[in-house]
Amino acid sequence: MKSVRETVMNLSWTWRNGDVSQVFPLAAVVGLTCVVLKAIELFWRKQKLLKVFKHFPGPPAHWLYGHIKMLRQEDELDNTVSWAEQYPRCHPWWFGGFLGLLCINHPEYAKAVFSRGDPKPLVTHSFLIPWIGQGLLILNGPKWFQHRKLLTPGFHYDILKSYVTVMAGTVRVLLDKWEQLITQDKSVELFQHISLMTLDSIMKCAFGYESNCQMDSDSSYIQAVMDLSLMVHLRLQTPLHHNNLIYWLSSRGRRFRKACRLAHYVTDNVIRERKESLKDERELEKVQKRRHLDFLDILLYAKDENGAGLSDKDLRAEVDTFMFEGHDTTASGISWLLYCMALHPEHQQRCREEIKEILGSQETIQWDDFGKMTYTTMCIKETLRLYPSVPHVLRELGAPVKFVDGRTLPKGLLISLNIYGLHRNPTVWHDPEVFDPLRFSPENSVGRHTYAFLPFSAGPRNCIGQQFAMTEMKVALALTLLRFELSPDPDKPPIKIPQLVLRSKNGIHLYLKKLQ
Repeated sequence: MKSVRETVMNLSWTWRNGDVSQVFPLAAVVGLTCVVLKAIELFWRKQKLLKVFKHFPGPPAHWLYGHIKMLRQEDELDNTVSWAEQYPRCHPWWFGGFLGLLCINHPEYAKAVFSRGDPKPLVTHSFLIPWIGQGLLILNGPKWFQHRKLLTPGFHYDILKSYVTVMAGTVRVLLDKWEQLITQDKSVELFQHISLMTLDSIMKCAFGYESNCQMDSDSSYIQAVMDLSLMVHLRLQTPLHHNNLIYWLSSRGRRFRKACRLAHYVTDNVIRERKESLKDERELEKVQKRRHLDFLDILLYAKDENGAGLSDKDLRAEVDTFMFEGHDTTASGISWLLYCMALHPEHQQRCREEIKEILGSQETIQWDDFGKMTYTTMCIKETLRLYPSVPHVLRELGAPVKFVDGRTLPKGLLISLNIYGLHRNPTVWHDPEVFDPLRFSPENSVGRHTYAFLPFSAGPRNCIGQQFAMTEMKVALALTLLRFELSPDPDKPPIKIPQLVLRSKNGIHLYLKKLQ
């Protein structure tokens, strides 16, 4: 059989020379040859994965669909927990017949992989690039290290201290809205409102952008982020849509592009406004006198070893990345935290009493107050154990790895850290489905594996904004409990779905009672 290259050259020659009768047979040969070669490639890829996975038992998989039919959104988390119980260390996970990865459910296995700083896999994370570009979440190698080093000062404690007042202000706007919405016979859906609050907060704190998004009825950015998260999740689970041409021609691809345009419109405005403000000499002088620059200042003033600043493409990628990661994951964490408080009134009251004792007659919350919130912090951690904002994180092995039991994996294999399953693994946690904040008391934390609790991932590529998120969760919980008593709506229990973050399909509905 002729090579594909020879066949294409012959096809081109016959077309140029007008021998049209030869074109269609040659085109058919080219198409058939490509299909055959792709089939051979997929066959050998699967054989290679089967050879690796034969040492790792797992749930039965369909030869073509893999585990996709068992991973419908409403069932996925329950199935991953069930599999973590059956295969407490790890198991194979097939997205279709040819894309397989190893799903890790145990801290020892997590440590072997995530302590090394392996890269994010482009085969899956490339689906995010049209949305958030190649920022810190996507980057690998020296450029990732350069950006991580550059951005780390933006999360210095002195910077976070200055954000507390801003965060408290955005939370109060949220609580004032809730006061207008509450009735005795109707619950309030929290997630949408909290998403707007965390977006408002990130815009003001990290980007110095005076947003009015909480009071603006048009929450197009929030809807765009929700659409983008859903589209990326669905694309991963639809092998046919892994092909760019097929995806961009599909209705989902068109919906994805529309949502991207909306999201980019917001972030472009944030960047443009800051650049315009820095043209004012007085504003520029104020920025230069600051001891610590905020996130966007760091990006705009960044210089490499040759004195060159970030390109517009890199700047936008980092803004898009942090705009999404800085509001959506935190909104998830706060929403599930308030849900847990509503479900467990005894813990809610204990947190409220602790907060009242700490704040006393203070009208607001201060940075130094957080260190005294011991029980409140334990409740936040227990919520993040049961409801981690990011249920799964992925890596591609940059080198072979050997586990403690002697089993090995080759370079290039895809790994999923099943944070949701690990946090509910009964071989790691006693009574894992029980909400018990005292798990995180100092005495109960002694001897716990350092990779047993990973709400912000782990290792060199852990979440750079985890202290920002924890600070905002503490502010939101403290001010909410001082104003409202929370109780669940038994008619609208949340339906957990894992997209890029942990959401509820039907929202999170709570009854809010104003405290006297």
